[in-house]
Amino acid sequence: MSDSKSILVVEDEAMIGMMLEDYLDTLGYRLHAVAATVEEACAHAREGGFDAALVDCNLQGEKSWPVADILAQADIPFVFATGGMADDLPASHADRPTLPKPFTIGAVERALGKVLGG
Repeated sequence: MSDSKSILVVEDEAMIGMMLEDYLDTLGYRLHAVAATVEEACAHAREGGFDAALVDCNLQGEKSWPVADILAQADIPFVFATGGMADDLPASHADRPTLPKPFTIGAVERALGKVLGG
């Protein structure tokens, strides 16, 4: 599918990243890349070349807010993936959609549909 949307996955847990890759494939999306650190995710966000992102709020103990800031500035839609209440979103991103862990394929489909207008 050359017209399928490309998704950046920002996730530091390898097993969750692989699961999301499988979900994206099943749902007809293409995986742009999996970024496991804030630095790596920021680099991908600056480069662009993808249609949307799934952004884990906490990457190896570091909040992913800088990634969200870059995506927002570039007008790239994204969903925050959150594992709990410790991931209080900053006010600047409080209106962003969230995807609670553990993920289901249906929840991923709905979240991406929401930000991609599907």
